[in-house]
Amino acid sequence: MSVKEAVLKRINEICNERGIAVNRLANLSGITPSTVYSVFDIERKDIGIVLIKKICDGLEITLQDFFTSEIFDRLEQELI
Repeated sequence: MSVKEAVLKRINEICNERGIAVNRLANLSGITPSTVYSVFDIERKDIGIVLIKKICDGLEITLQDFFTSEIFDRLEQELI
């Protein structure tokens, strides 16, 4: 699993637990829905930490809370 896939999986996991849809996540995070949808675009290679921080702020969690997940414990080094 790539880092991007892990981040998306974690965002989905938290949103599903809280019953939050993409538009709601955008509103909570202070970013446009199109930006949130673009995160899930398979053509987009990377997700910046600033965007992840805004999403965390909207979800009222810390970056530590976000990245403290088994999802990130199993990542392998990406060489490309």
